[in-house]
Amino acid sequence: MAHDPVPGLLARAAEQLGAHFSHLPHTPEIAPASLDAMAAVLEETADRLGDNYPYFHPFYAGQMLKPPHPIARAAYALAMAINPNNHARDGGRASSAMEIEAVAQIAAMFGWSSYLGHLTSSGTIANLEALWVSGQLAPGKRIVGSAQAHYTHERISGVLKLEYAAVAADQRGRMDLDALEFELRKGDVGTVVVTLGTTAMGAVDPLDRILEFRDRYGIRVHVDAAYGGYFKLIQDGLDEPARRAFAVIDRADSIVVDPHKHGLQPYGCGCVLFRDPGVGRFYKHDSPYTYFTSKELHLGEISLECSRAGAAAVALWATQKLLPLTTGGEFARGLAAGRRAAHELDRRLRLDARFQALAAGPPELDIVVWKARCESAGQASSLAQQIFAACAERNLHLALVQLPEQWFQTLRGMNPGQEAKLVTCLRSVLMKPEHEEWLDRIWVEFGVASQQVTEK
Repeated sequence: MAHDPVPGLLARAAEQLGAHFSHLPHTPEIAPASLDAMAAVLEETADRLGDNYPYFHPFYAGQMLKPPHPIARAAYALAMAINPNNHARDGGRASSAMEIEAVAQIAAMFGWSSYLGHLTSSGTIANLEALWVSGQLAPGKRIVGSAQAHYTHERISGVLKLEYAAVAADQRGRMDLDALEFELRKGDVGTVVVTLGTTAMGAVDPLDRILEFRDRYGIRVHVDAAYGGYFKLIQDGLDEPARRAFAVIDRADSIVVDPHKHGLQPYGCGCVLFRDPGVGRFYKHDSPYTYFTSKELHLGEISLECSRAGAAAVALWATQKLLPLTTGGEFARGLAAGRRAAHELDRRLRLDARFQALAAGPPELDIVVWKARCESAGQASSLAQQIFAACAERNLHLALVQLPEQWFQTLRGMNPGQEAKLVTCLRSVLMKPEHEEWLDRIWVEFGVASQQVTEK
């Protein structure tokens, strides 16, 4: 690992934090024997953690794992000296205020100044809250989402005792509008989940077109932008369909985004936002023991979760203080760099006769998928798995995904009624800004690994 600046930064900040509490009576120091025991345990912990993938390194280009910014790690560790709980201001006075400020900046990124929102422990919980509110507003009505939407939407719907239906996706992985309208005509759909940045391939559902159905069919539109939400900052650099979708995200009824994905945060840090602050009435409850020290809003009054790590809010606040969520800022430039790297990798793959990229075109965000060019889906799947393993042996870590084989055929040869045969593909998430600079080295390692496999 490269030199870690966090310990030095943290030591100075911890001393400053300690000065705020220096008026308190002195507490006993930790005994030297205890320190020695702690050191031994930490050394063993470090050895255990060494059995891991190098998520922090540009050669890790597989799953959606982006290392937290050093300022986020330092701020999180600093907050742990107090260990605040953002369920109530009694448990997290400063961190609650910081959460409110940080969430306001995320809401402003989406164009909202009036809203209800807070952080969550994950995108799953954030989506659970959004669909729970949808169920309160349209009890018993179905929830629908793309077949490429995250699998947890169906699971969440089951928890909420609401029926869920998957809508077919087109060859770009976007929700098919004809298939969606077929479901809407049944008259029993309450909420449509629109994904801006699918997990498999970063596809962006046509939010602008789906919003046209809202008044006609009386539906609620929830945007799951857990992965792709921050691309709002560079929407003008996206291809036209994705640009149109992000341009109208402010018209959605609710939005979820995960700061622990592109937002440079430690796990877990999700965020849910509602356009109508009035949905807060569904959270209303009485607690005889929680809310006494302040008449101001407690985050626990607008959250399904109770105890939540205030340190997550502190880390997010510090990161956005250093890297504001502004178009053209350093944070936005990092998103653009990852997307350029993805487009360049896609371009090189299209020039390599051994592989097939998606027939519909280059990636919408920063996820690249491709398959081996073989006579059968079985052969292509086997080759993908072998290349995946060979790359890992060279410390280059990719991912695998199963997609319809038809999506890699020429558009002219596609048959809408053809049964979807799945093929295992290679997948790379180029979400680190450093991936652009490292792409040549990644390409060399991938080329060597691929040649080793194909020459067997």
